[in-house]
Amino acid sequence: MDLLLRWNRTINLIARGDEATIWTRHIADSLDLRALIPPNTDRAADFGSGGGFPGLILAIATGIPFHLVESDQRKAAFLREVARETTAPATIHATRIESFVAPPLPLITARALAPLDKLLAWSAPHLTPDGICIFPKGRTAADELTQAARQWHMAVQQRTSRTDPAATILRISEIRRV
Repeated sequence: MDLLLRWNRTINLIARGDEATIWTRHIADSLDLRALIPPNTDRAADFGSGGGFPGLILAIATGIPFHLVESDQRKAAFLREVARETTAPATIHATRIESFVAPPLPLITARALAPLDKLLAWSAPHLTPDGICIFPKGRTAADELTQAARQWHMAVQQRTSRTDPAATILRISEIRRV
């Protein structure tokens, strides 16, 4: 938290108004995803990692090695510094998602990045056959699911966020194009 608040003075990692509620709004919200991660997950990726939510927090809390994909070079520098100082098992990729290269992954996360159909298009090529995606979504989750179902077959589990009753966490598996 201290590193994030210090870096947030010069890089927009979180909204200034969120600084007072950083624990609940960002850290606890990220930790809420732990219960949805399959046992024995040995690697993962987080797209649009920004301030490290949820990927860096999950890497620290679970010990799962995460690929953190962030195209903003300044945010990637922040992620590298936090990973170094916390010894988090994280590899930072300062690149666009479309250019990201890694072996197939059993888990992909992303938070506040893009509509679901776009997240699935970015994620599907990187998943193992039994891989899953975990995406926290806000009030538009139902609309995004309807839109994505036009292009994607998927099995979806929904769970209300413990930190925001208006938000939904989507755990998506069996992803394939229509």
